[in-house]
Amino acid sequence: MPLSLFAQQPKDSIKSSVLEEVTVTGIKTVRGTGHLPEAKDGVIYAGKKNEVIIVDSLDANKAINNTRQVLGRIPGLNIVETETGGFTANGIATRGLNPTQSIEMNTRQNGYNISADVFGYNEAYYIPPMEAVSRIEMVRGAASLQFGSQFGGMVNYVVNEAPKNKAFELYTSQTGGSFGLFNSFNSIGGTIKKFSYYGFAQYRTLDGWRPNSQQRQFSAFARLQYNASNKFIAGVEYSLLRNRIKMPGGLTDSMFAANPRSSFRSRNWLKSPWNILAAFAIYTISPKTTLSIKSSFLFSNRALVWRNEDGGAGALDEIDPSTGEYVHREVENEDMRNTTTELRLLHNYILGNNQNTVAGGVRYAYAWFKRQGGGEGTTGSDFDLSVAGPYEYDLDFTTTNVAPFIENIFRFGSRLSLTPGFRFEYLRSTGKGYKEEGPDKIITNENRKRSIPLFGVGSQYKTSSNTNVYANITQAYRPIDYSQLTGFGLTSKIDPNLKDAKGFNADLGYRGTVKNVLNFDVGAFYLAYNKRIGTVLINPGTVNEYTLRTNVANSVHKGLESYLEFNLLKYLNANSTKGLSLFNSLALIDAKYTSGEFKGNRVEAAANYVNRIGLTYADKKFSGTLQMNNVGDAYGDATNEKRSNDPVAGYIPAYTVYDLSATYRINRYALKAGVNNLADKNYFTRRTDEYPGPGIIPSIGRSFYLGIAAKF
Repeated sequence: MPLSLFAQQPKDSIKSSVLEEVTVTGIKTVRGTGHLPEAKDGVIYAGKKNEVIIVDSLDANKAINNTRQVLGRIPGLNIVETETGGFTANGIATRGLNPTQSIEMNTRQNGYNISADVFGYNEAYYIPPMEAVSRIEMVRGAASLQFGSQFGGMVNYVVNEAPKNKAFELYTSQTGGSFGLFNSFNSIGGTIKKFSYYGFAQYRTLDGWRPNSQQRQFSAFARLQYNASNKFIAGVEYSLLRNRIKMPGGLTDSMFAANPRSSFRSRNWLKSPWNILAAFAIYTISPKTTLSIKSSFLFSNRALVWRNEDGGAGALDEIDPSTGEYVHREVENEDMRNTTTELRLLHNYILGNNQNTVAGGVRYAYAWFKRQGGGEGTTGSDFDLSVAGPYEYDLDFTTTNVAPFIENIFRFGSRLSLTPGFRFEYLRSTGKGYKEEGPDKIITNENRKRSIPLFGVGSQYKTSSNTNVYANITQAYRPIDYSQLTGFGLTSKIDPNLKDAKGFNADLGYRGTVKNVLNFDVGAFYLAYNKRIGTVLINPGTVNEYTLRTNVANSVHKGLESYLEFNLLKYLNANSTKGLSLFNSLALIDAKYTSGEFKGNRVEAAANYVNRIGLTYADKKFSGTLQMNNVGDAYGDATNEKRSNDPVAGYIPAYTVYDLSATYRINRYALKAGVNNLADKNYFTRRTDEYPGPGIIPSIGRSFYLGIAAKF
């Protein structure tokens, strides 16, 4: 009896002053939020929906990577706040897509992939600490041509660079806070003749808002760059993460209502050591032509020992009176290896009387993923990955990907441009191993190939030197991944006939800056997601109730996205050294199934609105931000059940959370303080049928932090 594993398919640092306008390699921003230029680093951005966040300009709790503060200005950003519940990074998504571990995004650091397998296991377990990040770049669905076929687009965390005019610079930041938070971040960097270097080390401990949610984490990064000339640079980078997390488990609705801080699991542990080695070279062949290559090698692991999920969140982890011991825990282990190389060429040329730009290249990637699960662990409570006997399943997956791509900006005069593009994805996937089903051991040895052409076209019209109208439509594609084929600690069942998903993204908007006073981006979007994989509640209200992962139906996500930021003091006095800014990041999202049994139902995890409003004051020494985060309600599964005994199905209520952060600068020193969840709101952002649950994963209540930083 064969085991079907593949889809069945028809044939910076502290500043001494606060700058109201920051320029980084051609990126224009107001208070640190702006847009990417038409072309940069071998990539075309003209006509694409994009944002860039200058992290150093933000007052935020960077010690714990508070995502809603750091990335909250991006319209429609849905955030799964489960980092302290067992994940190592809060997941993100936009436009009503699934935010769990950012699986709908192409997640990068310094332009290269940092997830385990961009197709087979596209989950982000590592992102750099925000104190090390200079800027964050995000491109929506139109990113699929340049970066890969994800529906959600690309997010790129750009790490600080070495200072160019110093041989040595030290930056140190120490932060303490509620629930045992201690974060120590230290970095060094400099330039000596033709060599530059930068590195950081971060150590963080956290006891957690809930019992049984301790974290210990160490992350580090090193870059050595050789600046041979103005035409050629090359370098190497290494990133690592080491952590150990105790997971408090999920809750039922009644448990959450009684006490959202409760935990009934005390024996769940996770570690996810991450290693990424990268090399790059950039050669400016001529003032018009640039050639670049980036290559990365990821070798990482994820392992956990935990109480079996059988029975859902309501099954308490208690000592069995008949044996005087706990039940045996389960052990899961995953090894990940991948190598990715991207070659890019950007060339400016004259056609007629206009300068046009072509950007093209090719990506080669190979990933190997070993998944072992269902191993019988100990009856103890400590972090022990010992296994008695064989695993219930032991599977090896590989993915080979070759993808050539090209885009061209055709300019018609000084205002109008048209950018068509094409990408061709070749995928070869294999699966080998076994899986036990009852008394049977099912052996598999499969091999599948896919060839996927993707087309897109964008346009842009400059209404002034700093404003433009943009539009694009781009195809997207998402193959089923390993977690959808072999349930990892799932309470859900999996449809054996899963198929890949296809669709497209479309945008129309108006954006720009007006002097140093107004920053805006207002637009509409339309996302078609065909054969969308989701969860469906089967036999609702009965003793045989369960959820099924399947191709639910086609869905359409459409709506409005708006970002407005107005600096009142700069408007009243253009020469003012102070700033008082009001910003609003708003998305209205209508994400519904358009076919099948659940036609008209809302897509699971899709909030119908995301509204964030903030007030920021800044002068030469002091800056502070008060931010309101108001996120609409959502559902855990496609049936839109309000309440269920199944851990993933049910209602996710709307919530409003306030955050306050401030920084005071004295010469080379800076004092940082803030309060997150100012009103101590009890809320949650996710129901899960797998780790770190199952069940509701509560978000953190009110917490405080205080820190000091210095640069020498």
